[in-house]
Amino acid sequence: MNVVLDANALMMPFEYRLNLDLEIRRIVGEAHIFVPSCILGELKKLSKKRWEAKAALQLAKKYDIIEVKKLGDKGVLEAAKKLNAYVVTNDRALARILKKEGIKVLSMKQNHLVIEND
Repeated sequence: MNVVLDANALMMPFEYRLNLDLEIRRIVGEAHIFVPSCILGELKKLSKKRWEAKAALQLAKKYDIIEVKKLGDKGVLEAAKKLNAYVVTNDRALARILKKEGIKVLSMKQNHLVIEND
């Protein structure tokens, strides 16, 4: 199983004390976790203003980076399609787009990840 993380997913462990790896494993089993290359740039920009983004940038290095051509949400969508992956995000607008494309979304509810329903 493949899982793609967006920027806010990478900040969850620091904002909400969520163990991302354990939560992903709890829901989908063993998973190969990826970070789209565009997310690294997004986190670098955010890290100038938010300590969580700086920590998230370090966390991102733990996972495999998948090169994408597009930026932002479109880059996350591109990675998810390439990998046939779940996406972890709390971004409502991105979640709607992903679900329309048939991609399963994991989001945080009450300090746990859940699979979103349509």
